[in-house]
Amino acid sequence: MPVILDFEKPIAELENKIKGMQSVANVDLSNEVSALEQKLEQLREEIYSKLTPWQKVQLARHPERPRSLDYIERFCEGFTELHGDRLFGDDHAIVGGFGKIDGQPFMVIGQQKGKDTKSNLYRNFGMPNPEGYRKAMRLMRMAAKFNRPVLTLIDTPGAFPGIEAEERGQAEAIARNLLEMSRLPIPIICVVIGEGASGGALGIGVGDKLLMMENTWYSVIAPESCSSILWRSWEYKERAASALKLTADDLLKLNVIDRIIKEPMGGANRDYDLAAQFVKTAVIAEFKNLSAKPVSALLDERIDKYSKMGFWGEMNK
Repeated sequence: MPVILDFEKPIAELENKIKGMQSVANVDLSNEVSALEQKLEQLREEIYSKLTPWQKVQLARHPERPRSLDYIERFCEGFTELHGDRLFGDDHAIVGGFGKIDGQPFMVIGQQKGKDTKSNLYRNFGMPNPEGYRKAMRLMRMAAKFNRPVLTLIDTPGAFPGIEAEERGQAEAIARNLLEMSRLPIPIICVVIGEGASGGALGIGVGDKLLMMENTWYSVIAPESCSSILWRSWEYKERAASALKLTADDLLKLNVIDRIIKEPMGGANRDYDLAAQFVKTAVIAEFKNLSAKPVSALLDERIDKYSKMGFWGEMNK
């Protein structure tokens, strides 16, 4: 059974009504069905064009939403996954390897969630350990060695907060990636395909271009955690989602991201192939612009991009 979010229930009810009418035998209900299908299209447009920030958070977390490997499978030819950080082990929450996108070789690195209990346990629910970030950096350095651009796919509720991750240097691993990604002499394109939470997302999120799919979120903290800190309760998570300005529309206005990637009507979970095509088209367009720039200009613009974020001012005394 497909997962239906609360705000999608009117759509699901109308879809079921249409299916029921179509299954009626020996009765011509084509005119009625056609009218309901038109109404359904209008209802979808009305609901999905006016999603609240919290509703977009829900869509970004949809259990049927495509994961990194779903995108890689659809637009990356000859993908060869590489494993291990050469220091501790192989983190299944981060996947990466060489492959071609529209004929252009890329190093593709993505945070990988599961789709059921078994696969989520295997992927640690998309929460990388330090060895995951160190694996990602090993692959990025390999890409730089062979002069290949890097594409990162961001989808994590955050870096793994367990004590064993802290013992192995979680904060240092993420900080090291921020430093190294800021100066890698190759084009880096980052795409938020689901959740982009805290330092867990930043660990593979520094690049020349940062793109977000339209029903994703990217923030220093999850709405529930923000609510629990400010109001000592998760009940204010919707209010927190609005205040955090975590949607693609908000972040584009704030110049944190560079482009919004359109999704199929109803979210990427409705059509994997079309969603992958949208991502592929955006990535190739950005790469063509970046590949024309010399390395010195690329690095200068990358540093300048992050230096301009935020606002610096003095408080009135």
